[in-house]
Amino acid sequence: MRTKQNRNLLPSAIKMLILAATLGGISMQSEAFAADGGEKTMTIVRIYTGADNRSHFEDVQIPLKSTGKIGFISELMKATGIVFRETGGDYNYDFHTAPRRQYVVNLEGEVEIEVGDGTKRVLRSGDILLAEDTTGQGHISRAVAGKPRKSLFITLD
Repeated sequence: MRTKQNRNLLPSAIKMLILAATLGGISMQSEAFAADGGEKTMTIVRIYTGADNRSHFEDVQIPLKSTGKIGFISELMKATGIVFRETGGDYNYDFHTAPRRQYVVNLEGEVEIEVGDGTKRVLRSGDILLAEDTTGQGHISRAVAGKPRKSLFITLD
């Protein structure tokens, strides 16, 4: 039986998970510094449907501004929900579209994503994917090295 106190802990736990995943992404993927050191960017991987009705990869730079001691931070982005997910080491999901626009934060383990032209990328812990291929052929998702994966979906629509 869940108590009121336990229910109140869930939003805090979610915020901590998002912060931990985001900070991991910043330390692993932060790229360019502005000349004055006041700005950076974070690279995320986007999957989208092209005019050919196939999914494609694109690297997107998210601008980050210095906030002093607490680090670099992006502008606030609206989200509609959060989903926790764990997939087994035998995970192999053939061509499918994203069910909605969503960020996928890889928390633990790896996933190989293949798009319509056969290009493959491996996303590791701390990597962030923006899935926007909600129409067309879609993409393939596969476990890597037979290991399970934990991820966090931040829904946008």
